[in-house]
Amino acid sequence: MKKGKHAKKKIKKPWPTKAAMEQVYEMNLWGGNTSDFYSGTGSHDPEIVKPYVATITSFLNSFETPLTVCDLGCGDFNVGKELVRHTQKYIAIDIVADLIAHNKEKFIAKNLEFLCLDIVVDDLPFGDCALIRQVLQHLSNRAVHHVLSKLTTFKYVILTEHLPEGPFEPNKDIISGQGTRLKKQSGLDILAAPFTFKVKEEKEVLSIVLNNGKGVIVTTLYTMF
Repeated sequence: MKKGKHAKKKIKKPWPTKAAMEQVYEMNLWGGNTSDFYSGTGSHDPEIVKPYVATITSFLNSFETPLTVCDLGCGDFNVGKELVRHTQKYIAIDIVADLIAHNKEKFIAKNLEFLCLDIVVDDLPFGDCALIRQVLQHLSNRAVHHVLSKLTTFKYVILTEHLPEGPFEPNKDIISGQGTRLKKQSGLDILAAPFTFKVKEEKEVLSIVLNNGKGVIVTTLYTMF
């Protein structure tokens, strides 16, 4: 049976990522005070931040010609500010417009640029290396798939994810927002189903077991084809 000319078209639901992240900062769901932006303990706990900054700094300084870095999901920039001086250019991206405006006023350097983009739907700027630190863990599998499809233009992708400690079933789906797959005893593995992300080389460069027994934060360097 043919559909009538007035049959309703299937309307795609909008991506929920932007509204969800705006709510996180408006309601201080990751902590902090009400007068400032705060991206959670993952961006401020010295036991997490210092080893990460040291690891990424060592990687960036291993190149004779400094790299152009795209920080996809820069948050309050407490971590990114330590890396800018080790790059040719540092492009810091986040989905929350007020957060980006705040960062532009607070952090200024000749080789630093802030952009308000939705990495799920918007085109990404050129860069040699993409940093994605505890961002994809908050996204649905569908959203992650869209982000991964854009990462093939980079030479290097450095991904940090909060994972369960020990064996787990990867990539259980969630709704994009404040939470992560940890509540389902799962974590993100971009090389496992349902993703088809292909890389030339995979190397774990940092693993931090949290003292509170709530998993491990793993940073992996992917060299692209």
